[in-house]
Amino acid sequence: MLNLREVEEAKALMNEAVRWSVMRWLAEKKRVRRAADLANDTLDAFEKEVKTGWSDDLKAAYEELAASEKPQPTTTEKKVKIDSEVRVTAIRIKQADEEAYKAHMDAEDTFDVAEKRLSTAMAREGTQKAILSWDLHEKAIMMAQEMVRGKVGSK
Repeated sequence: MLNLREVEEAKALMNEAVRWSVMRWLAEKKRVRRAADLANDTLDAFEKEVKTGWSDDLKAAYEELAASEKPQPTTTEKKVKIDSEVRVTAIRIKQADEEAYKAHMDAEDTFDVAEKRLSTAMAREGTQKAILSWDLHEKAIMMAQEMVRGKVGSK
């Protein structure tokens, strides 16, 4: 894993929180939220930094995938010719990013419901989901990092 301090601290807090009572959850929820937000922000910033080191072809392939998910106005844009290996790499990274994002949103939703219901069982489930989402985000970042080292798509 990446061993980012903020992420490791948030994971440690979540592992500790599994044993908390309802009263402790109520008392500590702001601290948990701050730690989780900091972990997410740290991962997002590191991911952005890593992706700036990608080749232009890989950046273009990834951006093309992201754009294809959004409704596009009817204009004829000139598409860049991208090597199939680069395109497959971009697809793999995009899928890893999406899996991490879905896990993150699942954790957020679980925490929201837990808070509304004052459910420690759901809060515990949320902690596990948050840790999983950070692990998946780290794996996606490491995959993106490999593309910098390997310089896939560089000419």
